[in-house]
Amino acid sequence: MATLEPTRHFFDYYNKTIPKYWDEPALTDYDGETNYTYGEMAAAMARLKCVLEAAGLKKGDKVVICSKNCANWALALLSIAANRGVIVSVMDAFVGQDIEKLINHSDAKAIFAGDSVWAKISMDNTPNVNIAFSTEDFHILYAKTELEAKAQEKGEQLFVQRYPNGYGKTDVNFPTDNLDELMIINYTSGTTSAPKGVMLSYRNISANVQFSQETIPNHAGWTEVCMLPLAHMFGMTIEFLYQVAGGCHVYFLSKTPSPTVLLKAYAETKPYMILTVPLVLEKIFKAKIFPALNKPLVKLLWNTPLLCRIVEKKIYNQLMQAFGGNLIWLITGGAAINQEVEKVFRRIKFPFVVGYGMTEAGPLICYEHWYDEVQGCCGKCVTRNELRIDSADPQNVVGEILFRGEHVMMGYYKNDEATAQAIDKDGWLHTGDLGTIDDKGNLFIRGRSKAMILSSSGQNIYPEEIEDKVNNQPGVSESVVVSRQGHLVALVYPDKAILKQPAYSKLTIDQLMDNNLVELNRQLPPYSQIAKIELVAEEFEKTPKRSIKRFMYK
Repeated sequence: MATLEPTRHFFDYYNKTIPKYWDEPALTDYDGETNYTYGEMAAAMARLKCVLEAAGLKKGDKVVICSKNCANWALALLSIAANRGVIVSVMDAFVGQDIEKLINHSDAKAIFAGDSVWAKISMDNTPNVNIAFSTEDFHILYAKTELEAKAQEKGEQLFVQRYPNGYGKTDVNFPTDNLDELMIINYTSGTTSAPKGVMLSYRNISANVQFSQETIPNHAGWTEVCMLPLAHMFGMTIEFLYQVAGGCHVYFLSKTPSPTVLLKAYAETKPYMILTVPLVLEKIFKAKIFPALNKPLVKLLWNTPLLCRIVEKKIYNQLMQAFGGNLIWLITGGAAINQEVEKVFRRIKFPFVVGYGMTEAGPLICYEHWYDEVQGCCGKCVTRNELRIDSADPQNVVGEILFRGEHVMMGYYKNDEATAQAIDKDGWLHTGDLGTIDDKGNLFIRGRSKAMILSSSGQNIYPEEIEDKVNNQPGVSESVVVSRQGHLVALVYPDKAILKQPAYSKLTIDQLMDNNLVELNRQLPPYSQIAKIELVAEEFEKTPKRSIKRFMYK
């Protein structure tokens, strides 16, 4: 086995890539006006870094980014990192009070906010914040003192002083000596009483970028559509940071990534790689392929030796065109994919990969090239890390998946108890997922001990958080939130005694639940709206510790 190179800082890639591809396109808002070449991106980073310095932001200061996906989201991250600050990524779909809570929890001194975010938060509720910038054009939205109010003016003076002849290729020199310092606090949820901000170091992120570059090298001329939220690690690391490290052109999709929107974007941008969630993939597949396969003649050919190759080739070409025509890798993960869909992909030898990862690994844990991946598995452990199954017989007896190495987070911000539960004394990250591993190192996920649900647009949904809100509604004794055909359903065991109270005496229990549904969705972000409240006749089954056995309910 070849000796692996030491972990390489992702800025080391950028220091070489940016001058090399100076005039090539780098960051573009799909269906938008913002567009940067690599040279323009680097100059804008340097200018924004000067503004951050002028605003008094120093090494280690926390800066929140909360906005829809856009090129300026990406540019803000790079500028904060160049200033040796700490990026705090927060989903823009969170409700205002949850965003404010995470701003406060992170100890952030500054914010980059999109217009929709700015409209639903108040600086009166975030006393530690000194300055806020718009991700539309980086103008100052809020300044606590005169120092911050003059940050752009002073920053521009500082930029001119440092680069009197303008910012050029020889000026590109981003810091690479801080691998073990904190880079990101990533909040994937926002409504628990004790938020879990995943702390990821420059080493964690750089090792992910390096593995991706070593495994699937990319270069200028290749395009990518960033459709997963930049506030989540797969979107941030694999659809943006890794792409720029090779010189790719990244398009940022701000709209909800429905199959219709995605297929239009793929047709126009022709990406070399697509990273998506199974639900979106299955919808595209069922719309494009299954109707044809169910036709009598096609079905006959599909099941006839030799003649089946005609159908296989036609399906391959049809899918390839649907994804833009230049696709080399189609990667999915986060949830189990429909077995029939996977079987067809494998049969036609489509470049399709099922991977495995989590935020706490920044995000990659397992991957394998499509031509070597085994049906039903999700790859092998990524390099610079190790994986094992907590089982006496890992090949045959299911156990928890444990992971250790360069990708594993530093811990949860200001939450030592949660950190100790997640990472044991030997450095193993307890994923909470269950699996087996064969003699070749292929990982097979056999169950999810976590309740997390992955939405069709890539957001992590934690049903316990929604259940907290459901349980606060009148007439609700207890609840379980489940996913059905891409929609969230709240199973509720009702407390019918409430109907005896004067305020509710004229309602039926069904009418009360209809009212609850309206109020509940008013409190929830768009991606975690409840489609239906369904009543159950008996209390939910419990463990000896009185926890609901949620695996029993679907």
